[in-house]
Amino acid sequence: MRCPYCFYEESKVVDSRAAEDYTSIRRRRECLKCSKRYTTYEKVEDIPILVIKKDSSRESFKKEKIISGLIKACQKRPVSRAQIEAIAEDIEKNISNNMTIEIKSDYIGEMVMERLKKIDEVSYVRFASVYRQFKDINTFMEEIKNLMK
Repeated sequence: MRCPYCFYEESKVVDSRAAEDYTSIRRRRECLKCSKRYTTYEKVEDIPILVIKKDSSRESFKKEKIISGLIKACQKRPVSRAQIEAIAEDIEKNISNNMTIEIKSDYIGEMVMERLKKIDEVSYVRFASVYRQFKDINTFMEEIKNLMK
């Protein structure tokens, strides 16, 4: 780390603490040449996760898209916003912890349905009907029969 005043490359850390948002560390440094102090921030590097869509195109992972889909599926159902956000947060953590840089949208959809099934079966069927693109009433009925088993 170069001193912003004299550009000397060595310094000592005088103080370290979490920044206000707890996503970075604030460090007070002192230049070993000119003795001036300055602040630096250390942050974990975010590696963007790409979602592979059904048509093989790729786009950045956005937790907001999961939340949006869940809100639609859970409309007029006894599912709270906190539960919806917890599902999205859990899926985001799961993907990040796997250290993958690309993930298929199918896999994300299955994770959503797995969690939604435990909370509200009607919302699950709504989500599944859009996600799995039910072609007719028979496919819809098959999904309901599988749910009842």
